[in-house]
Formats: sequence, C-alpha cells, structure tokens
Amino acid sequence: MSTPVDTAASPAPETAVAPGGAAAGAAPWWERWGDRLNPLVVKEVRQGLRTRIFWACFGLMLLACVMLALVAYVETREAAYARHGRGFFFAFFVCLGAVHFFVIPYNAYRSLAREREDDTWVLLVLTGLGPRRILRGKVTSYLVQAALYASAVGPFLLFSYFLNGIALPNILTVLALGGAWLMFLTVVGVCAATLADGRLGRGFVHFALLGVLGMALVQGLVATYALTETGDRILRDDDFVYGAAVALLVMLTDGWLLFEAAASRLALPTEDYTRGPRRALVAQVLLSMACGAGIWWFEGRDHTVPEIFGIVGGVHLIGVGLFVATDLDGQARPLRAATRAWSLLRPGAVRGFRLVVLLLVAWAVVWSVLAVFALNPPARGMSMRMAMAATPTYGILFLSLAVLLGRMARSDRLASPAAVRLLFVAAVGLASALPPLVAVLMDLEGDDGLVNLFNPVVGLVNFATHEYPAGTKMPSSLLYFVMGVALLAAFAADRVLVERERRVHSS
Repeated sequence: MSTPVDTAASPAPETAVAPGGAAAGAAPWWERWGDRLNPLVVKEVRQGLRTRIFWACFGLMLLACVMLALVAYVETREAAYARHGRGFFFAFFVCLGAVHFFVIPYNAYRSLAREREDDTWVLLVLTGLGPRRILRGKVTSYLVQAALYASAVGPFLLFSYFLNGIALPNILTVLALGGAWLMFLTVVGVCAATLADGRLGRGFVHFALLGVLGMALVQGLVATYALTETGDRILRDDDFVYGAAVALLVMLTDGWLLFEAAASRLALPTEDYTRGPRRALVAQVLLSMACGAGIWWFEGRDHTVPEIFGIVGGVHLIGVGLFVATDLDGQARPLRAATRAWSLLRPGAVRGFRLVVLLLVAWAVVWSVLAVFALNPPARGMSMRMAMAATPTYGILFLSLAVLLGRMARSDRLASPAAVRLLFVAAVGLASALPPLVAVLMDLEGDDGLVNLFNPVVGLVNFATHEYPAGTKMPSSLLYFVMGVALLAAFAADRVLVERERRVHSS
C-alpha cells in the first residue's frame, strides 16, 4: 500500500539558469509568439505567395510603377520648379488601388468560397481553431499580402513627394483612409463567401461581389483624386476632419460587424452565435453616439450635427437592425438555462427584435435631446426634430409589420429570416409608392400629409418640411399618433415572437 507524498514539504527542483540569466527551459520570445500566431495565417500566406495571380499582379504593378517613374524623371529633369507630384502620386496609387480594392478582397472571397465548395471547411473546423479564428486567419493573411504590395509601391509614392505639388500630410491621409477601405472590403469579401450554400446562390453572390468591388474601386480612386487635387488646405477644414473621422468609424465598426456576422453564420446552432454580432452592433451605436456628441460639442453645439446623425444614422441602424431582428425562432437546448428576459445578446428572434427596438428608441432620444440643447436653432428646428424622431419610428413600425406578416403564419418557409426580410422590403416599397398614387387619384397633392402619414419616404419629408410663415407642415399630434401605432405594432410583434419561441421549445 502506497502512502501519499507530502509535496509541500519536499523541496522544489531547481531550475537551470542559462548564462544570460534566462531559464534554460524557457523558449525564446520568437518561438512563444510563433505558437500564439494563428497557424492559418502562415499557411494562407505561403499558399498565396505561390500562386500565379500574386506574382502576375505584383509584376505588372511594379512594372507600371517603374515606367511611371521613368516618365516622371524625363518630365522633371529639365524643370527645376515643376509641380508634378499630385499627378504622379495619383498614378502610382491607381496601380496600388487596383490590387488593394479589387484583387485582394476578391481573392479573400475565393479562398473561403473554395473551402466551402470543396468540403475542406470541415477539415479546418476539426483542427479546433473555430470559425472566428479561421476567419481572422483568412483576413490577416490577405492583409499581409496587401502589405507586401504596399511595400513595393511605397517608395514610388514617397518619390512623388519629391516631385513637388503634394504635401506629406495628404499622402499620409490618403494611405490611412485607403488602408481602412482595404480592411473593410477584405471583410466584405470574406463575409460574402458565407452568404449562400447552393450553387445558384453562390453564382449570384459571385457576380454581385464583382459589381460591388468594381464600384468600390471607382469610389476609392475618385476619393483619392479629390484629396490629392485639393491640396493640404482641405486638411485644415474642420468639416473634412469630422467627415474623415466618421468615415473611419463607419468602416471599422461595419467591418467588425460583418466579421462577427460571418463568424456567426459558420457557427454551430448549439453555440452562442449571436453574442458577437449583437455586441458589435451595441458598440457601434455607442461609439457613434459618442463621436456625434463630441462633434456637436466642438462645433459649438451646432444643430446640424444631431440632425445628420439622427436621420442618416437612423436609416443605417434600421438596415443593420433588420438582420438582427429576424433571427431564427428559439435557441438550442444547452443555451436555455442561462437565458433570462434581459439576455438580449442570446440567440432568438424575440431577443434580437427587443434589442433593435431599444437601440432605435435610444437613438431617437439622444439626438432629440442634443437638438433641443443646440445653440441658435433655425426656424425649421422643430420640423427637423420631428423628422429625427420619425426616422426610428418608421423603422420600428415596418420591422414590426414584417415580423407580424411573416411569423403569424404557420408556414415555416414564410417565417424564415430571408422571407421576413423580403417582407420588410416589400412593405416599405408598397408604403412608399401607393399613397402618392392614391392621393393623385383622389385629386389631392401627391405629398398630402394625411394620405402619406405612414409613407416612410414622403412622410419623413413632410415631417421635416417647414412652411414659411405657417411653421411646420405636419402637426406634432400626427407624429405622436404614428409613434403610438409603432409601439402597438412592436408590442404585437413581441407577443407573436414569444408565442413562436414557446411553440418551438415545446416541440
């Protein structure tokens, strides 16, 4: 019979110490960081560097830059005070932008799409990395390839600075905004690869992504041309600085949101797959509120800041919230025990719908309060405040209507998330087109206030219209009526979702 050993009394073995003072058994720092590095990054980078498309694009891009540099040398060698920096910087950036804004995102899409088409995705999941780490490895590997392209073009971009005509802050601003645009488009490409499972759906997503990347390339190059041609004076414009900050915020937070959405689509139903996207949505809303409030304060509490954020940001929140509020009914059995009424980040359509309604209400309240405390409000201030409140109200109303139309039916096909989203689009389209037609048939004005009261487009314009000297075109009582209808519709949609979740759990 063996006796237990008193380990507390026994002396601990001494650790051998190397001459340099480090423990002999401790691994070097590069080995420790190598173990922490996502192995998929190394695999994807090595595989990408061996492809013909990489070396073809790299060679053509480098050849074009060398030829442009030779042209620049010929044009400027006899002109001591020539100012050709802007034109050649834009030409060099076109070579880099074609790769960064089109080739890299498309290759990221094809990499993940090929994993799913060839059924090698299961092998990646079996490695234990998980969907989030796999997607992070995919995105990081293509950003590393983008850095290799940028390192080749970087000296040419710096060479354009010595050609005069462009300031160094302009170059750094273009590179910073271009880097954020590259990251966003790469995440868009990875997210697009998770959207469809069938062959027909994948073909549609493929051609749609090509169109989106083509437009993104044009937008990126047009923005670069505008920044280079205006010179460094645009950097001293406060409106441009605020606009650039908001653009960076939107690209980074939307990229985060798309990444989390892609990871949730690849997660198992038994996992808490909604926590990441919903947490990203809440963070995006809070950061947008903080950014808008900061701009509002530094601009002397200008009334236009809450108006822009309240209306434009409200439309963006409705578009994102449509995907959150149309989740699947119920949740997996292992997740039910820890789920409470306030667990809005947990899976389930009822919790997603409640989260979106709360965010829309908070969005309307915050910007309305800032608009009230704005200095020197214009005569149309009341109309704009009504429009700011009407934007989330219409969003809640039509989200609730789509949920009621889709989830009240017994058909599982009509109650699917895709069907509910199509119902939302159809409801918004019909409500925007039919009331003006009815008003014309009744010999009324096409933008009649009562006929277009529930029109999300004309109704919003009517609430924002100020008629001199009468005042607001629409009385506030009509806005309160629309709010009441939206709240009743939201309550009815919530009860329908709760009943469907109970039905799913009981089956």
